[in-house]
Amino acid sequence: MNTAPPPSSPGLSVDGLAAAEVATLAGALLLEVRARGGAPDELKAAGDRTAHLLIIDELGRRFPDDAILSEEGADDLVRLDHRRVWIVDPLDGTREFSEPPRNDWAVHVALVVDGALVEGAVALPSRGITLSTSGETPLPAPVVHDGPPRLVVSRTRPTEHGQMLASRLGAELVPMGSAGAKAMAVVLGEADVYAHSGGQYEWDSAAPVAVAAAAGFHVSRLDGSRLRYNQSNPWLPDVLICRPDLAETVISLCREFG
Repeated sequence: MNTAPPPSSPGLSVDGLAAAEVATLAGALLLEVRARGGAPDELKAAGDRTAHLLIIDELGRRFPDDAILSEEGADDLVRLDHRRVWIVDPLDGTREFSEPPRNDWAVHVALVVDGALVEGAVALPSRGITLSTSGETPLPAPVVHDGPPRLVVSRTRPTEHGQMLASRLGAELVPMGSAGAKAMAVVLGEADVYAHSGGQYEWDSAAPVAVAAAAGFHVSRLDGSRLRYNQSNPWLPDVLICRPDLAETVISLCREFG
């Protein structure tokens, strides 16, 4: 597949287009796996495995000199010696994927260059949507929502931090599955704040953060500090994605909560 943008579209990002194409391909394959049916554990394992293999094969073929950090692959830290590192989550929200017809699961593909997060794509396969930094399709801009803020939280284990934040903001709780689905709910204007305090890995947030930042949303740690990727330890304690007008208030409250 030719990943180069057409000459008439100089504003398109080759890497961003590749991220979007690979995430979309993996999403289509996951829909096929899901359609075959099976027990939840079988669906989870098959989804993780098949999406991982497709993404590794596609990125390896297109960018043979780049390193890849995948949730489903071994991390040998060779990536720390590479300028370009793809950070991927082949199936974000395996629980939701294994519970048809739930649609709150995602595929994440992001690119870090010289330590900076530069491109990303999040596919929401069950919704037929892929949001990316490619420039091919304009991303939704932040829009102020009439009424109380809407705070996305885990549908199975909302944290005390999230409930405290909702109380202080006067926010409505929006239970949802995967991290990617939560973050894209903010980008799509279906929610206003995603403030995760329970810890994640880089692959859980890299692509969502890249897409949200490109769309003009606020992205940071909960204390307002910068998110860093391709670290030797890929664990990230927290992440904030929200409408820019709410960022100062949310960060202040999160600092207060400690």
